[in-house]
Amino acid sequence: MSKTLEVLQAAITADENGVKSLETSILEAIAKARTTCEQTGNDSQECAVAWDIVEELQAEKAHQQQGKKRKTDLERYCEKHPEAIECRVYDV
Repeated sequence: MSKTLEVLQAAITADENGVKSLETSILEAIAKARTTCEQTGNDSQECAVAWDIVEELQAEKAHQQQGKKRKTDLERYCEKHPEAIECRVYDV
């Protein structure tokens, strides 16, 4: 379990530092998982851990994309003109 966390943290850190993209890390993890499963068998603990790493990396990518929600034209307008009538929010 600690190896999985170490691999995930290293991939996320590399992505944040611009060394390697998360997509590249996912592709490498998939290739490694396939190789591991061929060598140790599909029912082995090593195979399961390798695919867990792939799954966690994909979840992290989805989480990051969710955080990058695109703003609408109205949202961008209201950031520049918060006093505009269109941007007023009333509590009922």
